[in-house]
Amino acid sequence: MTTLLDLQKLPYRRGVGLCLFNTQGLVLVAERRDKRGAWQMPQGGVQKEEDPVKAALREMKEEIGTDNARIIAKVPEILRYEFPDWLQNRRISSDGANGIIFRGKYRGQEQEWFALRFLGQDSEIDLSGENEPELPEFVDWKWVALEETPALIVPFKKPAYDRVAEVFAPISEAIRRGDDVPEWRP
Repeated sequence: MTTLLDLQKLPYRRGVGLCLFNTQGLVLVAERRDKRGAWQMPQGGVQKEEDPVKAALREMKEEIGTDNARIIAKVPEILRYEFPDWLQNRRISSDGANGIIFRGKYRGQEQEWFALRFLGQDSEIDLSGENEPELPEFVDWKWVALEETPALIVPFKKPAYDRVAEVFAPISEAIRRGDDVPEWRP
């Protein structure tokens, strides 16, 4: 069992979060395979020496089967959340192997969040895991209003989703109005 003091010594796992907007200004959320009823936007880890922009598009392809999008904005700061006790000490077995989530190496995640404009058709979204090196993460997906996303997420991620919804609200409104939203430049 990991103690609170032990957890505070652990690093955060570096990652990206993806707020994918359709042409109506709605965002994609997907239902987690391991926690039915828990919805989230696509997210994932950044590999060693990987550029976060490349990681965002790679994770999008892995998790929802397409990378047909362009980045239009970024949350200016890195967002963090800590894994709760029940998750930090939970035994998982997605492929028959038991173990602690992320092998107990991290106290939580720190993420760079990107807003992306989906350029494709809904038929391109594929949760089968064809591009996923691990077990597919999601079982279902839908488009929702950005302001609804914090209520759909597991409680420990809610502050990050509140901030994402706050920062990207003007983008959602602009897309709903039919305004052109330019590509983001780092």
